[in-house]
Amino acid sequence: MDRWAGKVAVITGASSGIGLATAKALIQNGMVVVGLARRKDKMENEMKNVPRAKGKFHAVKCDVANDNDVAEAFNWIKENIGKVQVLINNAGIARGGKFTEVENTVLENIIDVNLMGTVYCTKEILKVLQADNLPGHIININSIVGHRVVKPQNNDMNIYIASKHAITGYTETLMRELLGQNIRVTSLSPGLVKTEIVGAVSSTLAELPILEAEDIADSIIFLLGMPQRVQVNELTITPLGENLL
Repeated sequence: MDRWAGKVAVITGASSGIGLATAKALIQNGMVVVGLARRKDKMENEMKNVPRAKGKFHAVKCDVANDNDVAEAFNWIKENIGKVQVLINNAGIARGGKFTEVENTVLENIIDVNLMGTVYCTKEILKVLQADNLPGHIININSIVGHRVVKPQNNDMNIYIASKHAITGYTETLMRELLGQNIRVTSLSPGLVKTEIVGAVSSTLAELPILEAEDIADSIIFLLGMPQRVQVNELTITPLGENLL
């Protein structure tokens, strides 16, 4: 991680869960972190007095489903913070229920946040990395349901599963597009993690074997710490005893 000290990382969905835990871990490792989320005040409050912090944190209000919001956020970062070299595409939402039961606006929002938000942010960091031929790392927070359709405890997860399968395809395509450019791309696919998304699908999911957000943050530190010559295409992490697959 030493080579990333002082470098700029952007984390989407940084107000809670995996994004928040990762923001704390990265500033503890000396990075300059910019958190993007709709709840700016929550980010700022949660990131106060992080123990052993060596880096800095900046909160930016941004709806990643809005391409103009994303472009404005990255322009602000470029002008005020520096050149982004690490992107953690973490923002995501879910809703339980069958396709026929969930309103179209909700289905569209899930795709807009989970897929298009990832695409918009990735396009912005690539402008920076490619302009100056900088080394970089893009980590897309995927899910085990991005590789196989499951129905945990009989809970329908409708378009959330489809959105994560899209992330799998997008990540693999992006890797091929960036061959030879010194930009690493990783799909990180956790099993159940104790986050707001789990509660949004069903409160009973929390009764299953489950990971903490800090477990995923630790795995991101591991990925970033690998030598730049190492490309980890896919990392799957599940809680001990999970049998969803």
